[in-house]
This record gives sequence, C-alpha cells and structure tokens, in this order.
Amino acid sequence: MESNNRYDEEYEVQYEEHWKRLNQSLEQENIEDFRTEFLDMHPYDQARFFMEQEKTYRMQIYAYLSPEELGELMENVDLEDTTLIMTEMDPRMSSMMLSEMSADNAVDILNELDKDQVASLLTIMDKEAADEIKQLLHYEEKTAGSIMTTEFVSTYKHYTASQTMQLLKEEAPDAETIYYVYVLDEEKRLVGVLSLRDLIIAPEQTLVEELMSEKIVAVSVGKDQEEVAQMIRDYDFLAVPVVDFQDHLLGIITVDDILDVMEEEASEDYSRLAGVTEASRTADSAFVTARKRLPWLIILLFLGMFTASLIGRFEATLEQVAVLAIFIPLIAGMAGNTGTQALAVAVRGLATGDYGKQGKAKLVLREAGTGLITGTVCGIVITLVIYLWKGDIFLGLLVGISILATLIVATLAGSLVPIIMDRFNIDPAVASGPFITTINDIISILIYFGMATAFMGFLT
Repeated sequence: MESNNRYDEEYEVQYEEHWKRLNQSLEQENIEDFRTEFLDMHPYDQARFFMEQEKTYRMQIYAYLSPEELGELMENVDLEDTTLIMTEMDPRMSSMMLSEMSADNAVDILNELDKDQVASLLTIMDKEAADEIKQLLHYEEKTAGSIMTTEFVSTYKHYTASQTMQLLKEEAPDAETIYYVYVLDEEKRLVGVLSLRDLIIAPEQTLVEELMSEKIVAVSVGKDQEEVAQMIRDYDFLAVPVVDFQDHLLGIITVDDILDVMEEEASEDYSRLAGVTEASRTADSAFVTARKRLPWLIILLFLGMFTASLIGRFEATLEQVAVLAIFIPLIAGMAGNTGTQALAVAVRGLATGDYGKQGKAKLVLREAGTGLITGTVCGIVITLVIYLWKGDIFLGLLVGISILATLIVATLAGSLVPIIMDRFNIDPAVASGPFITTINDIISILIYFGMATAFMGFLT
C-alpha cells in the first residue's frame, strides 16, 4: 500500500512539473516546447490540463495541435464540457477534428449541440466522415444504434485464415478493436465470430467457416443502452455486435462505451432518487441548479401541505391528548427512513436486471418480512421507553403498534412502487427518495392518528 501511495505522489509531482513547463511554453508562445511536453502526457492528463486553462490559453492550444491530436484530447474531456469547446473552436477546425475521431465519439459530442450547429459542422466536414456520422445520428438516443461504432473488422466465411489476417492488417489502424473479427455471409449477414487468438494460431489455408464460433450474442439496433450494458457485464465481452432485423451487421459496441453508459445511467438514477430531474453540473449557476430542482420541490411542497392538512383533521384528538404531537416526527421519520432503504434495494435490483418475475415477488415478501421484524423490535423498544419516560403503558403501546404497522407499510411501499412503475415502463428511479418519504409521511400520520382516535378512551 505504501509503495502505491508513493507511486501516486511521484506521478502527481511529475504532473505538476509538466504543468509548469506547459504554462511557461504557453506564456512564451513556444509551440515546439509545448508540443513536446503536451504530447508526452497521457491523454487523460492532457484533458485535465486543458480544461483548467483560461480561454486565452485554450485558444492557443487549439492552434498548436493538429485535428487528430485535438480529437484524441476531446475523447477524454467530459461530455458536459464539449459544448463550450465546440463553441470556442473555429468551425473548420471543429469539423476536421470530428472527422478524425471515432464516429460514435463524434456523435456523442454532436448530440450535446443544437441542431443548427450540427447541420453547419456536417456541411463543412469531410464527406465520408459526415456520411458515417449521419448514419449514427439517425438512431434514437440511448439505444444500441446511438452508441455503436462502425469501425470494426469483418471477414467472409469463405475466406481463409491467411486472407483474413491480411484484411486485419489493412483495417486494424482504423478499427475500434481487433480482438474480435466478425464473420459475414454473401448477403453480409452476421453468421459467426472469430477471436484474434484463434486466427493467429490457425493454419493459413483453413477456412474461416471452420474456425468461427456460431454462438453469437448480438443486440438489435434499437435495444436500450442499459440492457446492452447488462449483457456485456453478464457475458464479460469486450465488444458486442449490433444487427438490424435481418441480422445485417451494422456496428459494434465496445466495453469503453459501456463504462460511459453505466456512469451516465447511474448518475441519472441517483439524481432521480435525490428528487432532481438531472444531475447538477459543476459549471451550472445557482439559477440553473435551482430551476432543475424546483419542479420536484413544488410537487413535494403540495404533498407536504396535504400532510399538514391531514394532521389538522385530527385537531380534536390532539387537543384532548396533546402529548401525541411529540411522537409525530418520530413515526414519520421512521417511515421515511425505512421506505427509502427498501426503495434503494428495489431500484438497484431493477437497474441491474437482478430480478425476474419470481425475483420481484421474493423481494416484496422479503421486504414485508423485514418490515415485520424491524417494526416489532422498534415497537417493543419504543413502548418500553415511553412507559419508563411518561409512565403511560397505553401511550407506549399506541406508538409502538403504530411504528410496527408503519414500518411494514413503508417497506412494502418502498419496494412495490418502483416495481409497479417498472411494470408500466416508467423509470423506477422516478420513485425518488423525497417522493417515497412524503408518501410514507402521509401513511404514517393516518395510521398513528387513526389508532389514537380509535383508542382515545384509553389515553384520557
């Protein structure tokens, strides 16, 4: 562990030294020194340095690097920052840079821009690159087609190993990955896959048809990107082919794209669980951040007002036994906490695809059991505490039984609501923590005051 920490410290020291020399070369407008230092860094570190520069220095960097070098840099910049960069850059340089990038990465950047900007860049872009990008832009966002790349290596089943190896050498420089070679028939339909290892060790005159595996796991072009991510995770693939309804090979999705998808989906789900429509970006102003959060807060405000009016309906009960008010935050808080815990488990299971139909039923039964056990334990504890504190066993029993009932209902609500939403093709993460908490507040108040009103004679 110490050696790893020492390595990290040494790496950061080297990075800072690079940083100083790069800043110095920018200040002195020394192109050669800058290029030597900058291109010696890892692309991720290049992106870190680039994004922390002022606009004046960024404009210099645009001029100092080639379109290909800028493309490699952009592939390591967060998507949320690409709009700023594309706005700053000269449109011709932007179009040349996009032409040098992988088509799928170029599409990701263009999807961050408005339609007029995209149309303008495609007009002045290299025709071959523009045509390839246009094909991908046509696919619906967040589908397999929108994240696939068309830069892959394919061969035909009647080719020999020698012919395929020669083809691989020719296409490898532009391919996203060469570990898999996809095998097509005469009508360009996907019929098999060949690993690089099998190709290397095969006798030269062996037909590809004899070497390939016909056990193909492919995805349709319209498949949701989250489902593709689950498939690659489950099968441990480095890449998965994308086909149309006639099994024609359209492209491939590589594991690096899936990592981006998983981060994007996790960020989106986390944002919704927190009760915001979109994760706040560090560059967002307070006004923009507030605008994103207000819709949920307004909804929760009205739900909160409903909870307050509900308590008002039990005003007569409170007037007779004022001590009941002390335990409102306790019961509502326990309901909210328990519901959020069940919600987190359910949403995670649905997002990762761990639950089938039977798995969902088991989840609900398990959560009901969990609510019963935790509710019983907490109910007994609070009954004893209130009896020792207030000397009133009936008040203790009322609060204890209310907590028991509340925890059972809250855990069921936390697990059932996202499952029901998923059943109707609604993102289960929309059942956010604040939403479930507020709903459980209402339920817990109804249970608590309903029981208090029913057994008022034992409390007075």
